[in-house]
Amino acid sequence: MTTGWDQRPTTGAEHGEWLPVLDIPAPGRQRRWTVLLRWLLLLPQFVVIVLLGLAAFFVTIAGWFAALFTGRLPDGIFRFLSSVLAYSTRVNASAMLLVDSYPPFSFSAPRYPVRIEVRPTPLNRAAVFFRLILMIPAMIVSSLLQSGWYAMCWVFWLITLVLGRLPAPLYAATAAVTRYAMRFNAYASLLSPAYPKRLFGDAPATAEDVHSGTRPLLLDTAAKVLVVLFLLLGLAGHITNATVENDTADDTTRTALSGTLPAHFEAPGTTSLDHRAHL
Repeated sequence: MTTGWDQRPTTGAEHGEWLPVLDIPAPGRQRRWTVLLRWLLLLPQFVVIVLLGLAAFFVTIAGWFAALFTGRLPDGIFRFLSSVLAYSTRVNASAMLLVDSYPPFSFSAPRYPVRIEVRPTPLNRAAVFFRLILMIPAMIVSSLLQSGWYAMCWVFWLITLVLGRLPAPLYAATAAVTRYAMRFNAYASLLSPAYPKRLFGDAPATAEDVHSGTRPLLLDTAAKVLVVLFLLLGLAGHITNATVENDTADDTTRTALSGTLPAHFEAPGTTSLDHRAHL
């Protein structure tokens, strides 16, 4: 059973564990004016995603309680959450320059080139109970990947604007980030029991098993280096932000203490104006 959009053929290379599928066409020509205005054009879609995300948050909580007792998501909850995941994946793929087509304002988009497939699957109750803890490592990886990609997105945008297409290594690395984020969201929202994996792509497949630019997803050396670079940039950004926040908090604390201490008391490392005047 699939989620309502067109059923897609799947490969048998999952070794007994079926992973959510992402289909994106191979990189092609893009209109430069849509590349130039991509994020501006997608602003309404970003607003919709925020609203859908809020609704999905509460639906996921209800689904968590249901799955904890029944071992699976109710059909209605599964359909809604999988539709939200498909919608957000289409918008993310467009925002990350993987496709040129504008995503529709609809849950059902059978003709849109970006598609996902998730399947209703029995869930392990223990894994459901501890899902918030189990998903932490994948959440960190997904956050670092996306932070690193967005740190470099202006370079990718400029390259695509000049060339009119996203070069193959950039496409593969970006698709790897998008697919990992989709699989993480599917795992976090209980749509799949499979832990996110295969960040660095799939094994080569025969011609009859090739269904799209991302199935199988093949990363050459340059694309794998880019994925590692995303992780490193994301980590550096998080460390920098944490350092700045700590410094800001320390400065705020010092300022608050200076304003509350008696006049004759000085915080360590400070010198009164009267003392400075005598020097």
